[in-house]
Amino acid sequence: MDFQLTEQQTELRDRTVAFVRDELIPLEHTGEPTRVDDEFRRELVALGHAAGLVAPHAPIEWGGLGLDHVSMSEVFIAAGYSLLGPLAMNCFAPDEGNMNLLSKVATREQNERWLRPLVAGEIRSCFAMTEPAPGAGSDPRAMQTTVARDGDEFVVNGTKWLITGADGAGFAIIMAREADDDSGRRATMLLADMDTPGITIEREIATLDRSFPGGHPVVRFDDVRIPATDVLGEPGRGFEYAQVRLAPARLTHCMRWLGAAIRAHDIATAHARERQAFGKTLVDHEGVGFMLADNEIDIQQCRLAIWHTAWLLDQGEAAGRESSMTKVLCSEATDRIVDRCQQVLGGLGFTHETAVGQIATEIRAFRIYDGPSEVHRWSIARQLGRR
Repeated sequence: MDFQLTEQQTELRDRTVAFVRDELIPLEHTGEPTRVDDEFRRELVALGHAAGLVAPHAPIEWGGLGLDHVSMSEVFIAAGYSLLGPLAMNCFAPDEGNMNLLSKVATREQNERWLRPLVAGEIRSCFAMTEPAPGAGSDPRAMQTTVARDGDEFVVNGTKWLITGADGAGFAIIMAREADDDSGRRATMLLADMDTPGITIEREIATLDRSFPGGHPVVRFDDVRIPATDVLGEPGRGFEYAQVRLAPARLTHCMRWLGAAIRAHDIATAHARERQAFGKTLVDHEGVGFMLADNEIDIQQCRLAIWHTAWLLDQGEAAGRESSMTKVLCSEATDRIVDRCQQVLGGLGFTHETAVGQIATEIRAFRIYDGPSEVHRWSIARQLGRR
């Protein structure tokens, strides 16, 4: 593994750093959380297009920059330095993961219809898998939403919740258990425009975060009829395709949130260098200096884990185990980093006078989505037991 960046990687990273610093950070709200609606998102994407930085992860064929995973790591970390960065560059969740899945599994006709406008930022998407109890959460085999074939159509029934971006999305990727399968092992993925009859945004769920356009609502599917041509991949292979999406998506979450944690660390470090207490700057007090030193250690460990997993993916490895380990490491380390930053900032850390307050609120959920730390540890332990 070579840690030397290529000229192209360095240029793209530096261009992203400048774009975020000069174009996006000035657009962040001061004194209140930055909220993103679709009108603001479109304005951000227009800036991303002008900078030539939209969809760095997507294949060139469909309008992206076609970066490999190692190159993506540098660009995504730089983009995450502002919560607006991934939105402006159209590499935010869930769209980024959906683009990856479509590019690998969908037919050309499906990609012309859904992937091309998604890459361009003309529409948004959502991934409808998570369900309220007793349905699928960490255990996807508990899925209650069903799909049954009826001639040339598939009929979907069920309820999903915490479906990020669903309100205002152009289309959904729907995960549903085959109706005649009691084992919970066969699921099918289907593509559907969100205005398809039978799809209803039942209600919005009030969540702590503010930076995801479209929120995390409850979505109901009542006898939703989807043509067989809009099945994603082959019927019954939905769980297999989910793994195609999840391993890289876990890693890109790590990249973006590491960028946000670095932003918090930079703010706290600048404050500690300037703020005086008991006759010297905060950073000269060991209690503060050691917290910032621990941040540096966590940042370095996250970078190394991200790079290694990205490198494995670029070698054609599935890297499922490594992405699980990296997700646990990064979600917990970035949470520690931002928590220390709030402590260093004191009362300022619990305001919206800096970006740290909103980063702290938003980053907490990273330890839960795309698999809670406990589930990833359980999975790793099961693999150890089988060796």
